[in-house]
Amino acid sequence: MQVLTTITETRAVLDAARQSGATVGLFPTMGALHDGHATLMRKARVECDVAVVSIFVNPLQFGEDEDLARYPRDLSADAALAESIGIDVIFAPSVEEMYPRPVVTAVALQSLAATMEGASRPGHFTGVATVVAKLFNIAGPCRAYFSEKDFQQLAIVSRMAQDLSFPVEVVRCPFVREPDGLAMSSRNVFLNADERAASTVLFRALETGAAMVLAGEIDPDRVRGAVASVIEQEPIANIDYVEVVDVSTLAQPATLRGELRLLVAARFGATRLLDNLGVVVPEQH
Repeated sequence: MQVLTTITETRAVLDAARQSGATVGLFPTMGALHDGHATLMRKARVECDVAVVSIFVNPLQFGEDEDLARYPRDLSADAALAESIGIDVIFAPSVEEMYPRPVVTAVALQSLAATMEGASRPGHFTGVATVVAKLFNIAGPCRAYFSEKDFQQLAIVSRMAQDLSFPVEVVRCPFVREPDGLAMSSRNVFLNADERAASTVLFRALETGAAMVLAGEIDPDRVRGAVASVIEQEPIANIDYVEVVDVSTLAQPATLRGELRLLVAARFGATRLLDNLGVVVPEQH
């Protein structure tokens, strides 16, 4: 496995691979890799000839009051996990390598980025889209693997790749949960014992909302209210948002139909967690 730190050498390695007839799979991450990441790495390893993991904590997507400084970083552990899976290349650039000068060019999003994370974290998706656009340009033609864990991000990246004609196929991948239902996340390490126990309420709440839809509920406000009510029963949890959206537009439909996504964000102490769950409205409704 090669660990590369510059854009020039990474481009050269991947261009040479493609010239020899190999396919390239890219999995962009911010490091702190866990079993959920491992699932996507294995998928890239199986489906592509050359599997690449980028590890870069992107400052552009963090607000002034967010956890950039405390975001977990352990390149040695990340490299060991990636190598055990058979990853061929790690691209681990410095901030100076990615942004040698102040950034004056950014990828701005419109409707898909206006709600949920976009409303709660102004500028976040501009930072995400800008760094992903850079990574796509560095990697070149490839398959890019993104988890449904950050569902709004996945939708935005997919649309950006289409709108800007990147030679990249964005691959949508299911995410992994702990045995008690908590979605795996690098931020879970910040939860203390009480917060960790309380955090399972998110999945229970999402399951409640999905069950209502499957039982015939078509009023989105009633579903949102039921999901929020379950979370509010946990004193430690502080809700940021609860949404029920169409998977294509990320907008809340007036009447629930088709393929939906239930999404929540909540704080447990100082740690902010996201979760989501898909559900399809039964045809008879």
